Amino acid sequence: MMLWIWKGILLAALASSSQAAQQIFGSPLILNSSSSASQAFSDGDNLNLFTPVESLGFVSESEFTTLRHPFFPKHSARIKKSRFCDRTVNAYTGYIDIEARHLFFYFFESRSSPDEDDVIFWTNGGAGASSTMGLFMELGPCRIIDADGPKFHPESWNSNANIFFNDQPVGVGFSYAEYGESVSTTEEAAQDIAAFVSIFFENFNKFKARPFHMAGESYGGRYLPLFASAVYDQNAALLEAGLTPINLASVMIGNGMTDFYESTWSYYDMACTAQSGFTPPPVSISACVQMKRILPRCKKWTKEACLDQYDTINCGAATSWCTEQIAAPFFATGLNPYDISRKCDGKLEETLCYPLTRHINAFLSNSTLRHELGVDNHPSIPSNFTTINWEVNKAFTTTQDLLHPATFHTAALLERGVRVLIYVGTYDWICNWIGNERWTLDLEWSGKEGFREQRLREWVVDGKVAGKMRRLGGLTFVTVDGAGHMAPYDKPKESLELVNRWLAGEKL
Repeated sequence: MMLWIWKGILLAALASSSQAAQQIFGSPLILNSSSSASQAFSDGDNLNLFTPVESLGFVSESEFTTLRHPFFPKHSARIKKSRFCDRTVNAYTGYIDIEARHLFFYFFESRSSPDEDDVIFWTNGGAGASSTMGLFMELGPCRIIDADGPKFHPESWNSNANIFFNDQPVGVGFSYAEYGESVSTTEEAAQDIAAFVSIFFENFNKFKARPFHMAGESYGGRYLPLFASAVYDQNAALLEAGLTPINLASVMIGNGMTDFYESTWSYYDMACTAQSGFTPPPVSISACVQMKRILPRCKKWTKEACLDQYDTINCGAATSWCTEQIAAPFFATGLNPYDISRKCDGKLEETLCYPLTRHINAFLSNSTLRHELGVDNHPSIPSNFTTINWEVNKAFTTTQDLLHPATFHTAALLERGVRVLIYVGTYDWICNWIGNERWTLDLEWSGKEGFREQRLREWVVDGKVAGKMRRLGGLTFVTVDGAGHMAPYDKPKESLELVNRWLAGEKL
C-alpha cells in the first residue's frame, strides 16, 4: 500500500534537508556491488572453496541452514522449512543477514512444477509496509480474512511459479537491525536485495537460469525499477567471476508510484472527472474548481524545483503544498483512497480501511507461530506484529526518496530486454490508472512513439472483459476493471490469469 500521502510527507519533506540531499546524492547511483565483490576476491576468497547447499531438500525444518557466497562477504542467508500456510507445497522462511541487519522472507514452491517454473520476488510498498499483506491478503497461497487464521487460496500466484515474499527494509515485519541501523533510500535497499537474489540462486542449482521476475505494488513502483537495475548491473560482475548471472526476465508493478508527479496531477482527474468511472465524481464542484486553478502553478513549480534541477528545500516545499491542496478534498469525502467505490472501513491510520489487517497482525503476533517460522528473539522485533512501520515510512519521507521518479531505470531496463508490466486496478485513487497510463505514454525509451500509437484494447477472462491493455515490445500497460489498489485481493481470478499469461509470454 501507499502510505506517504497522509502520514508525514506533507510536513517532513522539509525536515533535515541538507542531510537528506547528502543521503540521496552522496554516493554513486550505480546499483551493483561489483567493487566490493572484486575486492573480496583480491583479498584471497577462492570460488573453488565455495560449496553451495545445492538442494532445498537439505534444508531442515528444525533449524536454519546458512547460505553464503564468496562474492558477498558481508551477506549471508538463513533458511528453514516451514508448514504454516499451504501444506500442498514446500514452504520456507528465513533471514537475509547483512552484518547487523536482518531481512525476513517467505518462500513457496510452485503448486505445478517447482523444478521448472519461473521464480517471482514480491515486495509490498509503503514505504514501511510488510509483504505479509501480499502474502495473507492478496496473492499468497493462504489468506487470512477472519480470526480463524489462514485458509487455502486457490488463486495464489504460486499456482505456476515459485515465489518470495520479502519484508524490507529493516524495521518492516520481522526484519530488524541489532543496533538501530536503518535504511532510508531505495538505492540502499537495492544493494541488499540484489545480493540476496544472487546468494539464493547460487546455492540452489535447480533455480539457476530460471526466468526471474521482480514484482510488487504501490511504493514498489519506486522500489522495483531500482531493485531490478541492481540485479542487472550485478550480473556483469558475476559473469566476470565465472558465476551464473540471474536471468532477470521482467518487472511487474501493480498500482505503482513510479512517477510521483504524474500521479499527483491525476488525483484531480480521479476525483473530479468522469474518467474515474463514477457519476457524479466524488468531490464537490467548488473543491474541484479550486484544484483546477492551482494545477498550472503546481506543475510549473515542481518542474522547476524537482525535475529541471533538484532543489531539496524548494522541491520539498512544492510537493508538500501541492499534494496537500490536491489530495485534501478527496480525503474529506471519507472514501477509501485504495478503492473509491466504497467508504473507508475503520480508521485509515489503524486498518488502512481494511479491518482484516487486524487478523493478520494477530496471527503473526502468536509466539508459537513465530517459533515455527524461525523469527529471531530480539528486542527490536515488537511482540505485537504490525503490517506498517511508520518510523521506516518517516525515514524514507525525510530523504525525499519518493520524489525521485523511477522512470529512467524503467526505460533502461526496457532497452536491455527486460520486460515491464504495469497493471492497475481502476478503482484505486492513490496510485491510479490515469497517472500510470500517462507516465507510460511519456516514458523516454526507444519504443515511445510506437507505444503511444497503440490503442487500448480489451483483454478477456472466461469470456468477460477484464480490463484494457496497451503493449509494444517489452512494455505492457493493463487495467483491471473493478479492482482497487490491491488488484489481486479484489480480482484474484483475473490477476492470476494476467500473471500466468505474462509468465508464459502469451498475448493478453
